[in-house]
Parts: sequence; C-alpha cells; structure tokens
Amino acid sequence: MAMVVKNNMSAVNTLNTLNKNQSELSKSLQKVSSGMKINSAGDDASGMAISERMRVQVRALDQDDMNTNNGSALLRTAEGAVQSTIEILKTLKDKAISAANDTNTDEDRALIQKEVDHLIDQIDDNALTTYNGKYLMDGTKNGLVKGPSGQGTYTSMTNSSLHPSTDPLDFLTDLKRRDGNDLGIHPTDTITATWTRNGVTYSGSISPIGTTTTLTMAMNIITNTDAGYLSKTAYVGDDEYGRRVYTPDNKPAITIRAHDPGVNGQIAGITFRVTDSKGHMRNEVNAVLDAFKETVRAQNPVPDNSLVLQTGTRANQAIKIGFTDMRSVALGLQSANGQGWNHGTLPPDVAVVGGGPKIQVTTREAANAAINVFENALIKATDQAVAIGAAQNRLGYTSSNLVVASENVQASESTIRDSDMAKEMTAYTKNNVLTQSAQAMLAQANQNSSAVLSLLQ
Repeated sequence: MAMVVKNNMSAVNTLNTLNKNQSELSKSLQKVSSGMKINSAGDDASGMAISERMRVQVRALDQDDMNTNNGSALLRTAEGAVQSTIEILKTLKDKAISAANDTNTDEDRALIQKEVDHLIDQIDDNALTTYNGKYLMDGTKNGLVKGPSGQGTYTSMTNSSLHPSTDPLDFLTDLKRRDGNDLGIHPTDTITATWTRNGVTYSGSISPIGTTTTLTMAMNIITNTDAGYLSKTAYVGDDEYGRRVYTPDNKPAITIRAHDPGVNGQIAGITFRVTDSKGHMRNEVNAVLDAFKETVRAQNPVPDNSLVLQTGTRANQAIKIGFTDMRSVALGLQSANGQGWNHGTLPPDVAVVGGGPKIQVTTREAANAAINVFENALIKATDQAVAIGAAQNRLGYTSSNLVVASENVQASESTIRDSDMAKEMTAYTKNNVLTQSAQAMLAQANQNSSAVLSLLQ
C-alpha cells in the first residue's frame, strides 16, 4: 500500500465502522432502556402499525370492562330498590292476612290501613331510586311496550288448576280439578267474586248457584266494563311486543282479561270464594277456583327507553337493559289519579267493599281481595328482580370475556413490540465492545500518516 498523507483510507474505513458501531450501540441502548424493540417506525414499520392497532384494541377492551363494571353497579342499585319493594310487599300481604281475621275490630283495621298507606308510599319512594342522576324504577327506563293494538298490554288472569277440558259454558256443579276429579260445588252454594281496579275493590255474588249457573256467568260477575272471559286454550294474551303468550305447560286453561289496556285498565287481583248454605268456607273448592294468577302484566305504551351499555370495541356493540315501572300505580296498589270510588252507578248485584284510592283492608272482604292483589304485585316485582339478576349475570360473563380478550391481545402486542432483554443486553455488550475497539483502531490508523514524517527528515 502506498504511503499517502492526504487520504488516510485506513482511518476513513475505521471511522465508518466506528459510526456504524455507535449507531447500533445507540439502538441497543434505546431498546434496553425502553424495554421495547420497536421504538420508532424505522425499527419495524409494519410491526409498529400492527402493535399500535393492538394497543388501541386493548385500551378499548379495558374501557368496555369499565363500562360493564359501572353497569353492574347500576344494576345493583336497581336490585336494591326492587328487593326493598319485595320486602314491603311481603309485609303488606302479612297485613292483609291479619286484617282478614275477624279477631280485629274496625278500629284495628283502620290502624292497619294507615300502615298499609305508608308502606305503599315507600314503594313509590323506592321507584325513585337514582344512579348518577338517572331515575331507574319509575318507568322512564322501560323497554318498548306496544301491546296487541299499540295501546299497551292487557291484564290477563289465568286459572291452571281447573281441568284442561274445562269450557266456560260448563255448569259450576260439573267443574273438575286438574286431575280429573269433581270439584264438588253444590247447587246450594254461593259464589262471590271480588276484584280490584284503580285501588277500588268491588264484589258481587250468585246465591244460590243452582244447577244452571255456568262458569261464564260466574266470570260475568266481574262486569265486562272491567274484565271478561278471553280463552279456554293455552293462549293467555299478548306481551309488550304484541307477541302471543301461552301457558307455561302449553295446556289449555281458563283466562280472564281486562277490558281496557294499560295501567288505568289493569285488574290488580281477582278472588273467587265459594261458601255453603250455612256460610261456611268451601276451602277445598276455593283452592282451585280462586287460582287466577296474573300471566300478562298491564303496561302503558312507551317507546324503547332502555339503558344501553357499550360493551364492544365497535359501534353498537352493546347490551340493552330496561326496567319496568315499579311504582305503586303500576303494581295495582292505588289509582293513577289519586282518587277513589266516585260513588257513581254500579251494575246490579255489585258493591264496593274498598273505596280506595289505595288498596283497602278496612273490611274483611277488602282484606281478602288485597291478599291476591299483593300476591300479583309480588309476581311483578320478582319478575323484575329476575330480569335484573339475569342482566347482572350477563354483564359478569361479558366482563370476564373482555378481560381475557384484553390479556390475549396484549400478549400478542408484547410479542411484536417488547424487547427480549437478555438478547438486547447481549447485543448491547457486543456493540459496546466493537465501538471501543473501533475507537482504539481509529487512533492507530491516525498514527499511520505520521510514519511519512520519517521520510521527510
């Protein structure tokens, strides 16, 4: 190699190598200090794009999990209000049973009525429970309610204790139990129907029953202005979406339906009582005949105001939760306008035994009717509690799924972007040694040019 002064190529080559080593050392130092092998798009452009999308997904999944946790807190608040209402309804039923006992005087029943009034007011307070300023159980967060004609749903009361072959034109004395045995109603017996609408309790009787009184005639005690016979099949009415509802076992049953839709037309309870010629209760008969249970709840038509909980990373991936109206009016415990019986004209053989506006227990007749009213209200409240519990379970599963999905996506993102610290420390040590070696060799290369001075002396 020629001895030159102007261009020291050994030094130039060594300097280039030093610069490369320093660049690699700088990258290794950055990866070790940050813990990531991709710190800029230059490190791995496609890898960085993929990992950024994964980071966005992880953050979205974590936010979804927060949404489900907040939704669960809201549902626990609603559940607390409903459970409190259920406990109140249990107490109200106890009070009605107590008031139905003739060991109480009229003054005693009046005192019980005062307690009943306050407990009903507390049910309304429970319905005004809020979460983050939102009322939950007052009907403002109800789901869609249309009913069969768009005017709301009709109260349906179904008796599944009579034989499936029972026809409304059958004579009362010929009625049979579900098991096929005779019900045992006698021609000398008396049948009394009691029903409650808008907080007012009415009562009517057929006495004696005779041999020609039909089941239709007994149901007609509840005049067609309030309710009437609907069906002897498995069909029991239409739900809030206008879909047909059938008995749980899909077997025929006798159904009575309110004449008017919505809360204002709802029948809160129906009671049939049979007594013999001496006025004694026919308990074995009443156990079957007085078994009309609410199968369709009366609701006013409302748009879909359900709460929507965003639980997905994309638009409209959500869970809808609706709360039915849990106010005392919607449960059939008092009139909507706060007024009782207007003292207008009543149909023949019908009397008012509880004038309202709240459900009455001031007479034995009214107290017995109230027992079934509170029982039906309990059905409404427990149905809502079940719906809330089901939604809570769903949110629990949703949260678990979101946590697992977030963990798995984060693991994938870690594979793309996180540094293998052992590997990077090895590379860092190598690049550090090479840099120091290059610096030493650069010093030696720079000394090569000084050898020319010996020729110039």
